[in-house]
Amino acid sequence: MNAANWDMAVAGALAVAAALAMARTVLRQYRAEPSSRSRGWRVVALSLAQPLVAVSLYFVLFPPRLPEQAGTLLVATAGAGEEAWREAAGEMRVALPEAPPAIAGARVPDLASALRRYPHSQRLRIVGAGLAPRDRDAAGGLAVDFAPAPLPRGIVGAWAPARVGEGEAFTVRGQVEGANGGAVELLDPAGQRVDRAALGAGAGFALEAVARVAGRAGFVVRAVDAQQREIERVALPVSVEAEPPVRVLLLAGAPGPELKYLRRWASDAGLKLHTQISVGAGLQLGDAPLRIDAPTLAGFDAVVLDERAWEALAPAQRAALMTALRGGLGVLLRATGPLSPGVRAQLREFGLEPGAGDDGSTVRLPAEGFDEAALRARLGPGSVDAPRSPEQAPPALPSLTRRVLALDAPALQPLGADADGKAFAAWRPAGQGRIALWGLSDSFRLVLAGREVMHARLWSRALSALARPRAIARADIGSDARVGERVRVCGVDAQAKIAAPDGARADVLPDPAAGPRACAGFWPTVAGWHSLEQGERRQDFYVRAADEAPGLRASELRDATAALALGSGGSAVTAAANAAAQTGERGSPWPWFAAWLALCAALWWFERSRLGRGAAAALAQEEPANSGR
Repeated sequence: MNAANWDMAVAGALAVAAALAMARTVLRQYRAEPSSRSRGWRVVALSLAQPLVAVSLYFVLFPPRLPEQAGTLLVATAGAGEEAWREAAGEMRVALPEAPPAIAGARVPDLASALRRYPHSQRLRIVGAGLAPRDRDAAGGLAVDFAPAPLPRGIVGAWAPARVGEGEAFTVRGQVEGANGGAVELLDPAGQRVDRAALGAGAGFALEAVARVAGRAGFVVRAVDAQQREIERVALPVSVEAEPPVRVLLLAGAPGPELKYLRRWASDAGLKLHTQISVGAGLQLGDAPLRIDAPTLAGFDAVVLDERAWEALAPAQRAALMTALRGGLGVLLRATGPLSPGVRAQLREFGLEPGAGDDGSTVRLPAEGFDEAALRARLGPGSVDAPRSPEQAPPALPSLTRRVLALDAPALQPLGADADGKAFAAWRPAGQGRIALWGLSDSFRLVLAGREVMHARLWSRALSALARPRAIARADIGSDARVGERVRVCGVDAQAKIAAPDGARADVLPDPAAGPRACAGFWPTVAGWHSLEQGERRQDFYVRAADEAPGLRASELRDATAALALGSGGSAVTAAANAAAQTGERGSPWPWFAAWLALCAALWWFERSRLGRGAAAALAQEEPANSGR
């Protein structure tokens, strides 16, 4: 039987005993002769004394729990305001080191120290910005209520990929507080604005940039108000990495300018391209001919071919291509002319209904959402052969030509769409690989018009979506790393080291509780770029100063503490209070024992006194006393 059941059993027994004693008093009064009956007030006093004695005896056995130990611990964090700092009944107040100096309460170095000082606290009420990372583990197992402080004005969110491949486009998303009617800008490492977005009521934004060169890139997010006055700028470090080159096999039934500029882009982008272009009579241009079989296709990540090269494949070669496709190879079929019934029948086996592709139509690419300054920054200075002046107006997008294909099936994923939203290229999965249809026949016109960035974006997105995925072992490093706080690093070995900007190297401290995740901790002491070293592998990450980007810091604290409160069920105030009442420490029984003893003595004297008794009963009580003299 647990403690709660013992409480109930003893309380029930005492209640029955008190009821029997009251019934005995009333029954004796009822059976007595009228001349011997006590006065009414005496009967009432004797009856009421029974439950009082029972209650005092219960509290002797089970003293009440101490409210100051079983209640809520009120915790002040950074940004806690006096209006939210009100002590409720039974709550003890503590202030963490980040709390404002004006906040009254016991100062503690961390939450764990506060819980050791008040070990029976069952619920936390947190006010202010939220718990720092060092305090979140200590809150585990407790009910948490969180009253967040308002976020500061400025950039409170900026999320970008921790790493980007060389030449890839990436998106920065975030949020700005208190800048309705203003704008947010993305500046590249050279300080040029590459994108801009107006801020509405929601204050969320999405900006896009291209990582041109491998290395450590320092982008900047800048927020301005409606009068174009700067509110805040936040550094956005991005690690641009040179990934293993994508291996592409290019097959074509005839040469042409489209292939010329596609090969030039592949060379500039660092792709490993093998080209075989048929010119008739069994002759080929490009690289040395390869056998199209399973071992050869296993050495490539994607195959790009036109409909003539597709039809020229022997049945065994096409079967090998289809097997490699289902095994993870990406295949892109360029429709440069009408598709034969045989090609259409073969594509239907993969769930594609392309249509005949007989007609061509004009394609207007969607206008880019950048102003002229951002577009000039994206186009860059041009090349040695065709330099571009910074003051030169960006050229307009030319009209292109496409084959009319049926690419609007629900199972197809678009690779590109025109200004009207109609797809000119689409793909669908085939086993572990992906097969795509490409309808543009003259994307090279973009390069001739000076819009080589758009040309590169079209083909980069296509091959990124289709190429065989290759797993790259990477460690998982916690985001928003800051000086003086633990950085959690997972997927590392015991010999891993961290190289700091000042040249110092530090070992990581393994976490034995992490298990197969192989996590470790690291405490940076300087801000800037750090490098995780594991043998020959290097992985860069950035550590912010403790006071850098206060808006991002406040948002991170707020989100993490809100998630902690949500996961703990801290909003269920009643449940938390009940839990506290059931597990708090009991007080001393001695005051209750003294009260019980005094009540018993007073009741013993009152029952033997003549106060309130009838005349006959009082006379009968005096006779034995006189006879004893």
